[in-house]
Amino acid sequence: AAMGAKLLCLFVVSALLAYYIYTPMPEDFEQPWKTMLIMATFKAVGHLSEIADQLGLLHYMDSMMLITKAEYVAPMSDENVTVTDTEFSNVPVRLFVPRKASGGLRRAVIYFHGGGWCLGSAGMKSYDHLARWTSNMLNAVVVSVNYRLAPKHRFPAQFEDVYLVTKFFLRSDVLSQYGVDAKRVCVAGDSAGGNLAAAVAQQLLEDPEVKTKLKAHALLYPALQTLDLNLPSYQENENNPLLPKHLMVRFWSEYFTSDASLREAMASGTHVPRESSHLFQFVNWSNFLPEEMKKDHVYASPTFRSSELAQKYPGFLDVRAAPLLASDAQLRRLPRTYVLTCEHDVLRDDGVMYAERLRAAGVPVTHDHAKDAFHAAMMFVLSPFELAVGHRLLNRYIGWLNENL
Repeated sequence: AAMGAKLLCLFVVSALLAYYIYTPMPEDFEQPWKTMLIMATFKAVGHLSEIADQLGLLHYMDSMMLITKAEYVAPMSDENVTVTDTEFSNVPVRLFVPRKASGGLRRAVIYFHGGGWCLGSAGMKSYDHLARWTSNMLNAVVVSVNYRLAPKHRFPAQFEDVYLVTKFFLRSDVLSQYGVDAKRVCVAGDSAGGNLAAAVAQQLLEDPEVKTKLKAHALLYPALQTLDLNLPSYQENENNPLLPKHLMVRFWSEYFTSDASLREAMASGTHVPRESSHLFQFVNWSNFLPEEMKKDHVYASPTFRSSELAQKYPGFLDVRAAPLLASDAQLRRLPRTYVLTCEHDVLRDDGVMYAERLRAAGVPVTHDHAKDAFHAAMMFVLSPFELAVGHRLLNRYIGWLNENL
């Protein structure tokens, strides 16, 4: 009987492992097993966080934050770059300054990490590596910002932190202190950080105190709107383990409140009040997506409910949280733009629509669409999860910065 019990245990464990590790992969993925392993890890962490949250042991985001903490590396200078943790305008930043002599003024990138406004840090191995690589390849000063995170801090705290840092860095005395050319500064970010980069670039245009103009902004698989969380990309990638729809909805709602009623309304698409219906023109995918992305999807008119949630949490209709809600007149003044989107990503259509709208407004846009990539693929350029596609995307992004900054 003991033998039978052991066999049963082994069978159950194997079945669970197989369930975790096996994720059906699109045919065009290179390294499917490595990708599956990444997906399985994220699936497991998500489930464990969910259980801890249900049992009241740990807030969902606090469990998820353990990944961020496990990935932390101290600021370490190397032969090419001096790395320090410091503060700009009372906001913590990790600063990367090239060591090699520069024949003149340098370029600069102000970078905002991803993590759904709840997770991540400039000190995570992948973000440290990305900033170091950027600084090294471009001989540029890189400012990687540690903005405040939800659930402890809600919108607009995250935006305010990155905005303060950008504004501080763009002061002429600060630029000259770091030997940076005022005409060659860009903001960049991935995912929630791409959201913040777009919001910062837009808000700088409205700020009479800022004399220095950004040269460019680069958005890597950004989240750009809260109105329609049922776009074709959300439907097609609803259960993608890396960023399933329920997690993106959770990130969005946590950005504004812990009130579960906002999360539920966002999940069912009933959070936008009728008086905001005019905003849907800016996110109507049937007007902005290319034919091959529309596939068999049919645009459904939004469902409107009472305005109670929007009155309580006006943040989700604020252009600083949802940069895709900017008018064409605002978009027209933006600097040249790089947008990276991944086919297998709920956020794909946000980026595609932004690129389309910017292009229509006359902004020089480079839109890189990675057909064989999933959300956050660029972050997997470090072992043990080193992905060839991550390297390819990283090189495209750095290449664009090199030519356009």
